[in-house]
Amino acid sequence: MARVKGALNTRKRHKRVLKLAKGYRGGKSKLFRTAKQAVMKSLSYAYVGRKQKKRDFRRLWIARISAQAKMNGMNYSTFMNGLKKAGIEMNRKMLAEIAVSDKEAFASLVAKAKASL
Repeated sequence: MARVKGALNTRKRHKRVLKLAKGYRGGKSKLFRTAKQAVMKSLSYAYVGRKQKKRDFRRLWIARISAQAKMNGMNYSTFMNGLKKAGIEMNRKMLAEIAVSDKEAFASLVAKAKASL
């Protein structure tokens, strides 16, 4: 039986890792062992970053809603509670967009929230 050598699979694996490491500084983009470590680390950072992005955007939306609610004489938590009691189902992303772009519409939402409390 013929001896099977793993050159093809090894080259394929090395090329895949080095392709992911393209643009890294120094040996990290040229040497397989260091490139593999750098790619593994960067992929783990990317995974964590996707979770952090969701957190960061939610914090931004809440800050925008809170600032606009305070300008209309109401704090964030009572505003959100008032919206819930008024039966207005709107996510924070849309509320933040309204707070930034259409201040009159946001003021009417604040009025509805105050009325329901």
